[in-house]
Amino acid sequence: MPIYAYACSSCGVQKDVMQKMSDAPLTVCPECGKETFTKQLTAAGFQLKGNGYYVTDFKNKPKAECAPCASAGSCPMAS
Repeated sequence: MPIYAYACSSCGVQKDVMQKMSDAPLTVCPECGKETFTKQLTAAGFQLKGNGYYVTDFKNKPKAECAPCASAGSCPMAS
């Protein structure tokens, strides 16, 4: 079951609630009792690790030089 973050706009209380995805969102604040308890938008908390993922496959490969950099020996666009 996912954990959802809720916050009350009246009293400011914040709470994480474990609910089924099919459950209706909570609206009544457990602290003040007003109907100002809303679900908050949060970021996912996971990372992709191991072979086959972008972070490990391309992390240490050297960058290709552009044609002006290779011929001049340094990047003329860097200044």
